[in-house]
Amino acid sequence: MSRIASWMQQPSRWRATTAWLFIAPFLTIFIVFTAVPALLALIYSFTDIGVADIRRPLDVDFVSFRTFARVLTNAGFLKSIWTTALFVVIGVPLTMAIGLVLAIGLNNGITKLRATYRAAFYLPVITNIVAAAVIWQYAFTLSGPVNSFLTSVGAAGPNWLGDPKMAMPTVIMLAVWRNVGTCMVLFLAGLQSIPVDVYEAAKIDGASAWRRFTAMTLPLLKPATLLVTVLMTVSFMNIFDEPYLLTKGGPLSSTKSVALWVYEQFGQGNIAPAMAGSYVMLAIVVILGVLQLRLLRAR
Repeated sequence: MSRIASWMQQPSRWRATTAWLFIAPFLTIFIVFTAVPALLALIYSFTDIGVADIRRPLDVDFVSFRTFARVLTNAGFLKSIWTTALFVVIGVPLTMAIGLVLAIGLNNGITKLRATYRAAFYLPVITNIVAAAVIWQYAFTLSGPVNSFLTSVGAAGPNWLGDPKMAMPTVIMLAVWRNVGTCMVLFLAGLQSIPVDVYEAAKIDGASAWRRFTAMTLPLLKPATLLVTVLMTVSFMNIFDEPYLLTKGGPLSSTKSVALWVYEQFGQGNIAPAMAGSYVMLAIVVILGVLQLRLLRAR
């Protein structure tokens, strides 16, 4: 304690220098591996750079917004936007609903082994996604455990990963399974910050459990809901691991997200369209984030 007090009494310039020394490693890594590449990607998205120009990146031609026009009229890119929108529209509410139910259960219903359940629900967040995807691929193959179970109860199991109509729900299930633990933890923190006195007063006034949930819990959870909504929207907008590891974006590009489309374009040597596509995606994410903050911000 005395060391902290003596450090606080030192001149402000010395304290500022110490603070900069502490953040210097992170700042250096961020500038070198994030800020500079992002700036270069923005600059080159206005050029015609291709794989043949890698050795002479300064010899490329400036083409203004023509690369963005090509991307925005590309059928594959437009389909990937539609696919990503489906991931967001279905995946985000589903993940948040399950996370909220689990948080309420841990906060009110589950009294025994609460820490064990909390760890079990959060385990998918820290599980290696490659290992999880391998297990899911095996589970949802034609002769996997899921179809074997359906056959045992008299139902015909579908081609989960080979049918365009079933591949999307299968990928969404993996994404929900992976993200629901994050929602649960954030909702649980929000629930535990609500004063117990408020609920006791409502009970004395005769408010039912449903009335307390809709009129008290949900409004008081608004800050946590805003945070979870923004985090989950960004997560599902940038979804890449799940469709890449499960289906490679197939079948028939039914699970190809924008991030996966950008990755494929870069791999095919279409560097400028890949950079332009990534910035279109960034613009959509920023617009959605601002809209969510305005709509859900506590007044």
